[in-house]
Amino acid sequence: MKKLVLFLSLVGSIISYGAKLKVGASPVPHSQLLQLVKDDLKNQDIDLEIIELTDYVTPNLLLDSKELDANFFQHKPYLDTFSKEKNLKLSIAGNIHVEPLGVYSKKINKLDNIKKGGVVAIPNDPTNGGRALILLHNNEVIKLKNPADLLATEFDIIENKNNLKFKSLDAAQIPRALADVDLAVVNGNYALEAGLNPLTEALIIEGKESPYSNLIAVREGDEKREDIQKLIKALQSKKIKEFIEVTYKGAVVPAF
Repeated sequence: MKKLVLFLSLVGSIISYGAKLKVGASPVPHSQLLQLVKDDLKNQDIDLEIIELTDYVTPNLLLDSKELDANFFQHKPYLDTFSKEKNLKLSIAGNIHVEPLGVYSKKINKLDNIKKGGVVAIPNDPTNGGRALILLHNNEVIKLKNPADLLATEFDIIENKNNLKFKSLDAAQIPRALADVDLAVVNGNYALEAGLNPLTEALIIEGKESPYSNLIAVREGDEKREDIQKLIKALQSKKIKEFIEVTYKGAVVPAF
């Protein structure tokens, strides 16, 4: 009888604990948003485990190797490029928000003051590097051969009136390099982590129309999984929309 009671107790604790859902995420704002829906999912018998990751490579590799159920840190152009390069079968479960890319400087307070031969730090991954150059093109800092090319590189620059030099760095490291360069193009999440205010400190910033929505990525075939769908519904809720608008004040924009 005692064994039966113990067995039933163990079964009950397993059931109450719920299914584990492991999601890899950048700290800001991705992990913050996930923390906000943790209790919502717990009420639906889903135990959300958030694994914070600070680079742009590990999350997709861990997802592919089934060490994660999903990740939350990237936009579609990056996911597509990375998946193609690494031959991964990853897919989009839902779009959540946009983090406008911004250009920052510790040396000048407006673009007109950029010095000849100045150094510009841009992300070293192909999609964010191209995105940075497109932003500079759209603000007449440089001119690209094809501003619609999301994978543009410095070799696609056809006009560079200030003879700017481009320095490709890991996106997470760029805020630390601000004092050593003339301009730095910083992803929204890394700007927030570094204490930069995109709305007040960025010399230029992407508009709300940016196509680079940050998304929940999963393995192909898992898009309709019940726990994944519940995660998407929770993240695309009115509560999350209002939190984004109130907390980030335009530095992060809802994409749903």
